Amino acid sequence: MVRAGLQAHVAGRVIAHVEVLHSRAIRRHELGPEDFTGRLAGATVVAVRRRGKYLWLELSDKEAILAHLGMSGQMLVQPEGAPDEKHLRVRVRFADGGPELRFVDQRTFGGLALADLVDTGTELLPATIAHIARDPMDPAFDPKQAVRALRSRRTEVKRALLDQTLVSGVGNIYADEALWRARLHWSRPTEKLTNAQGTLLLEAATEVMGEALQAGGTSFDALYVNVNGQSGYFERSLNVYGQEDRPCRRCGTPIKREPFMNRSSYYCPRCQPKPRQPKA
Repeated sequence: MVRAGLQAHVAGRVIAHVEVLHSRAIRRHELGPEDFTGRLAGATVVAVRRRGKYLWLELSDKEAILAHLGMSGQMLVQPEGAPDEKHLRVRVRFADGGPELRFVDQRTFGGLALADLVDTGTELLPATIAHIARDPMDPAFDPKQAVRALRSRRTEVKRALLDQTLVSGVGNIYADEALWRARLHWSRPTEKLTNAQGTLLLEAATEVMGEALQAGGTSFDALYVNVNGQSGYFERSLNVYGQEDRPCRRCGTPIKREPFMNRSSYYCPRCQPKPRQPKA
């Protein structure tokens, strides 16, 4: 959602000036604000790309503006002269005088940095995230390889699904939704997954992410918006996440919630039975 919006608004444009309004927003750029702004002046945005939770603007000199939105970061396209947002951190103006790009972040957990692009043999990636796996929406995603990677880990299937080195882009919400569709409990051991189950799970994750993209994303908070400041509506279609005690849409059994890594996992106890514990 954000990547596509940015691609439409900033690709092919020349950066004229960058203004850092809060240094914490570029704390990941170790050389500081002056280096960050100085190196960007005159650069052309070639394309906007994404991998997992990272988004980057590929520049014409084999560098990239790498963005992590954290919990509340927003990349907004606004007309030049529009009132500043309360939590505006970085402003990017372009040589054509058209709409500017703004990084807004209330909680300042996100940030921007300049990163060198490295050739992985198949594509150029920011060096700091070259270890992150492709996500199911990537045209070059290899489901068979991803299933092998999931099954090779000795952990719970949801932990593996959230491991960005195995498969990226599947957050906590989409993991619960995919597991429900695949009828798998979140704590099932990965080594017990069959190839068929792993394939079904990744197909479900792809479906969930695709449907969320069509709906404009999942917005439980006014902070989660696209580049035009609009919220997504996929939360209206969620089957299990946030549905504790409501009837499962498939079988009518009340949805349960369990603690998971300082968050929560939602599941249907009938459709997604807990794996049997080995006898002592």
